[in-house]
Amino acid sequence: MINIGTYNELKIQRQTSFGLYLADEAGEEVLLPNKYCPENFELNDPIRVFVYLDSTEKKVATNIVPKITLNEFAFLKVNDVTTVGAFMDWGLEKDLLVPYREQNQKMEVGRWYLVYLELDTKTDRLYASNRIERVLQNEVMELSIGDEVDLIIYKKTDLGYKAIVNNKHKGLIFKNEIFKEINIGDRLKGFVKKIRDDNKLDITLQAPGFEKSIDSNTELIIQILIKNEGFIAVTDKSSPEEIYKEFGISKKAFKKAIGGLYKKAKIIIEDDGIKMIQKPEELSGNES
Repeated sequence: MINIGTYNELKIQRQTSFGLYLADEAGEEVLLPNKYCPENFELNDPIRVFVYLDSTEKKVATNIVPKITLNEFAFLKVNDVTTVGAFMDWGLEKDLLVPYREQNQKMEVGRWYLVYLELDTKTDRLYASNRIERVLQNEVMELSIGDEVDLIIYKKTDLGYKAIVNNKHKGLIFKNEIFKEINIGDRLKGFVKKIRDDNKLDITLQAPGFEKSIDSNTELIIQILIKNEGFIAVTDKSSPEEIYKEFGISKKAFKKAIGGLYKKAKIIIEDDGIKMIQKPEELSGNES
């Protein structure tokens, strides 16, 4: 059977004035229009194509790579809005419909939304849905703490950002653990930090063991102070983002390290930054 919304491995069956007819092992055929046909080919050559319904609701093949395939997520732009719904650019000639019932909020022309591609099995029509959480589940998971996972950011909340995990689950990245700018639709690598009793997933963007030891963090801060002539405008009151940008460590790790340096009278913590007490040549290499 030639499947809609996915790639199919077919064979070139015959040539017509309209294009090439491709067939599967069962003999079902689909047209590859002339504009998508390869320049050189032989009958029975294998060919990989994407199949969807054209404007006449017939199966048609293309060698254009769509921006989304069946049962996948993508961040797409709305080209038009009509009485039946929003139409999105998914890289093919015929825009992708998001029916009104599948929109979390009324979509607007020119804006981008994260959607999921589905197939109406009664009509064989592809459609997109913006109701992301409807297709996510955490009841059955084969994940362990520390596992690396693929993420797609889909919603900002007061706690942080919600993410699609491995294309099937939902997880949360807490905002106090985010040290770089992220946006809806971003695809990232992350790690399972915690699996709660109700199967909710806490996700972190830092790999396990990312936090260095206090000693190595101390040496890192010393070296950056030396590079900046003994002063840097970051303190324990600075934001996690500022600290991460400067040192590449979390605010918690930074506070522990400068606390140790302060107790050893190696630095002073001023209102506008931290300053070395000793000369750079006395400090360097003595804290590791």
